[in-house]
Amino acid sequence: MTLCTPARTPNRPRVQRPHSPPGRKGRFRPAGVDVSASLAVFLIALPLSLGIALATGAPLQAGLVAAAVGGLVAGRFGGSPLQVSGPAAGLTVVTAELIQRYGWRTTCAITALAGLAQLALAALKVARSALAVSPAIVHGMLAGIGVTIALAQLHIVLGGTPQSSAVANALGLPAQLAHARPAALAISALTVGVLLGWPRLPGRAGRALRKAPAALVAVVGATALAAGAGLTVPRVDLPSWSSHALPGLPEGPVLGIAAGVLTITLVTSVQSLLSAVAVDKLVAARPDRGRGVPRSDLDRELAGQGMANVVSGALGGLPVAGVAVRSVANVSAGAVSRASTMLHGLWIVLAALLLVPAIDLIPLAALAALVMVVGIQMVSITRIRTVTRHREAVVYAVTLTGVVLVGILEGVALGIAVAVAVAMHRLARTRITREEREGHQVLRVRGQLTFLAVPRLSRALHQVPTGSKVTVELDGSFMDHAAYETLNDWRAAHLAHGGTVELTGAAGSRIAGAPADRAAGPSGTGPGPDASPHACCRPWTPWHNHQCAEPPAPPAAESFEEPPAEPSAPLPTAHQLVHGIGKFQRNTAPLVRDELARLAREGQTPAQLFLTCADSRLVTSMITSSGPGDLFTVRNVGNLVPLPGEESGDDSVAAAIEYAVDVLRVRSITVCGHSGCGAMQALLGAGPEDPATPLRRWLRHGRPSLERMASRRHAWARISGRLPADAVEQLSITNVVQQLEHLRAYESVARRLADGSLTLHGMYFHVGEAQAYLLSDADEVRGYDDVFDSVPPAVLAARAS
Repeated sequence: MTLCTPARTPNRPRVQRPHSPPGRKGRFRPAGVDVSASLAVFLIALPLSLGIALATGAPLQAGLVAAAVGGLVAGRFGGSPLQVSGPAAGLTVVTAELIQRYGWRTTCAITALAGLAQLALAALKVARSALAVSPAIVHGMLAGIGVTIALAQLHIVLGGTPQSSAVANALGLPAQLAHARPAALAISALTVGVLLGWPRLPGRAGRALRKAPAALVAVVGATALAAGAGLTVPRVDLPSWSSHALPGLPEGPVLGIAAGVLTITLVTSVQSLLSAVAVDKLVAARPDRGRGVPRSDLDRELAGQGMANVVSGALGGLPVAGVAVRSVANVSAGAVSRASTMLHGLWIVLAALLLVPAIDLIPLAALAALVMVVGIQMVSITRIRTVTRHREAVVYAVTLTGVVLVGILEGVALGIAVAVAVAMHRLARTRITREEREGHQVLRVRGQLTFLAVPRLSRALHQVPTGSKVTVELDGSFMDHAAYETLNDWRAAHLAHGGTVELTGAAGSRIAGAPADRAAGPSGTGPGPDASPHACCRPWTPWHNHQCAEPPAPPAAESFEEPPAEPSAPLPTAHQLVHGIGKFQRNTAPLVRDELARLAREGQTPAQLFLTCADSRLVTSMITSSGPGDLFTVRNVGNLVPLPGEESGDDSVAAAIEYAVDVLRVRSITVCGHSGCGAMQALLGAGPEDPATPLRRWLRHGRPSLERMASRRHAWARISGRLPADAVEQLSITNVVQQLEHLRAYESVARRLADGSLTLHGMYFHVGEAQAYLLSDADEVRGYDDVFDSVPPAVLAARAS
């Protein structure tokens, strides 16, 4: 979500900068929990940094430099306060290849140039665009890197030396296994065993021991074994800092160096931004719901990573990126500000200066085993299941294979090409069939109607006999302009030759109105506004607009047009409900009877809990293009969610949330506010001396929204880039964000959010403009600028379905 500073007005208090901890006024005063979290991260980062440096073939000190710079520079200037940056396993293959090809000094220069490129991208505000890459490609890239790392480090684990490529390492494994060195193998086995077994220690003692990081315990145990048993194995050898290699001028072909800069920029940027988004979700899932921790500013985070890479390259360090393992440890340890990340960098500096004798005792086989396990864990079974469920396994597999066999940049390019091909195949996979039933032609279209399907659609339409009675069934949610014109032109020609045409949706429901008058969408989008004389008598028309005492004659099945009917006096108010029920029984019930009968047999399985205001102008099924069984709807005055445990005298909202989340197992919850909300007006106008009526007692659950709007820690929300029109609109939007926070306080909701099976969404509906807005990144609702983005009707319908 793009965060921006709202325009300051004379009536509004000054908004504090998003990433400055409240009340600190620029002074560095870390909280006690930040100090303890920094120590936990340091104990993980130290062995990992050395192991990654070993895996790349760089000087071991380069890993310590990158870890320190990642903590101090990226931690201070980045946009994700709790993300920890440093040398990343995902960069191992790239860096190793650059060192082999151009040497260490040129690789440092390439790292610094990549940092400058990241700063330029941050200035262009393109950070969020990096998230547009298919997750299957990103996960495939990381898995391919993990396989390459594991194959290379396995040779060191066995006491040998890795080859220059993943293929060579795989082919050389049989010979390496035949000549494995027992000492290195014993140290590696102990390291792997501790890494895998330490997090699973049972009992109360196990819980106490698990507070020590598994990586640190594994390396310390392996070092103790090597020293105690007197094993002769290669060990860490940190040279004097006076001989530390600094960057030199790039030497090599310009295109090759440019490709190296591009690769480092791509991998570090994408990995850091994805990690920042993941950190925000982890923070939101904590018991304290991340109170006081701002959301990530992705452009600022990209700039911070760029600064870190410039400094790291200039000081002779490895490339820097946001890293998941250390970030998870930081969040889990309860860190509340960027002080923990910066302190971890300081501890790295002190260790590099004061603990050199202890570091020199570490066996290289232990570090190799540590990095090998990290590489294997990068091939995540959970991610494979996710991409398979979304039918993107082929994209994942091609990217992984390309990274292992060819290279990272080439593998990502192959993945993008396959992803585009898969998307085009899905878009073009439209089935068009024609059959005849007693002289009645039925043309079925299954899938999206785009220009790619126009040749087949045109061929099928022109095979329909001239002058025949035709029904065209459209089963899809999209029709582009080329398909619309093809269908419209054919219809006009067919009618001119004496034929009849009826357009229906997937369930046989008639799509009213001619395409010539408007773009009547296929099933799911619904008809547009009707230009006929009696549009007032159609469904969704308010009662006071009905001008017909009796419904118009039913339209002929073979025609798009409805016969005219003479208007008569409006119905008396007392009969409007009865008349509406009668219209439903005559016109709508025959179309929905089969679907409702199925729901009656099978029970309800709604996808969403939709919590909105009781305002009579909000028709939820209309603005979400949903049907029976789609939404479990809860309506109350002001779309309020009382905090659990408050004595409200009304548990209906809490009961509905519990039933929807635990019994119906809805996959998402949407809180929808709207313009001109009477509840928000009453909340703004309430005074301390007002009588405690039932309405006033209920509206007290909206007071946190008033406090949020007046808070110095929260800037005003924006709607598609503009500020709210008035205080009522601002409070209506702020109330949506506040009620999403209240939802997270419910134990059942927090549990489902933590396991990833539930998402929260914020929505705002402008009644006068008939325009819906969705809260950007609605699962991260504690930001300073909550941005509501305009949603086109087709997109909103797709999300609702």
